[in-house]
Amino acid sequence: MSLIPPPETAQLELFGIVREEDRTIYLLGPHEPGFWQAFSTTPEYNDGAPDPLDRWSKRVIGTLALSWGGRAIFPSDGPPYPPFLDWAKKSGRAWISPVGLMVHDVAGLWLSFRGAVEVPETLALPQQPGKPCDTCAGQPCQSACPVNAMSADNYDVGKCHDWLNQPRGVDCMQQGCAIRRACPISRTYGRVEAQSAFHMKAFHPK
Repeated sequence: MSLIPPPETAQLELFGIVREEDRTIYLLGPHEPGFWQAFSTTPEYNDGAPDPLDRWSKRVIGTLALSWGGRAIFPSDGPPYPPFLDWAKKSGRAWISPVGLMVHDVAGLWLSFRGAVEVPETLALPQQPGKPCDTCAGQPCQSACPVNAMSADNYDVGKCHDWLNQPRGVDCMQQGCAIRRACPISRTYGRVEAQSAFHMKAFHPK
């Protein structure tokens, strides 16, 4: 098996590796900077049909899985749905943050999985980093939400949507969740506002 990705998957990054019994699972997410610029030129983004990012992910990761001799898995597969959050924690590269969201060692609170590739063999796992929140000065994520909609043990979805309905909520709608932006790792990840606005519109359509 060659782990060299085909050219069209160059904007995907390996976000974690999980070994389970007789298989290894590769977790894939957007490679930044550059993911959104590349995606916005694709047929899926420009054809006007629903779910462009999911369709792109299935096409590209499906091709990648074939080249690796594996099977593509996606968060939308189901029910039952694949346990991506459990896999993320098992990978040793993602943890529950002080506000309850999952934080990644590279993507920070911008963590998202476009899919995974399962291969029928067990491979050695690399050494994993430590949880970044343990050394994060001030943990700005805890005070970033303008309406305190999220904490370690509670997410008030209604309060969040109410805020986004207000004129003052345009900042979050255009730039992404203030909590996610506050994470020091998120700030280094290179995600552009257009991608955040795309996801916020899906979360809060008007």
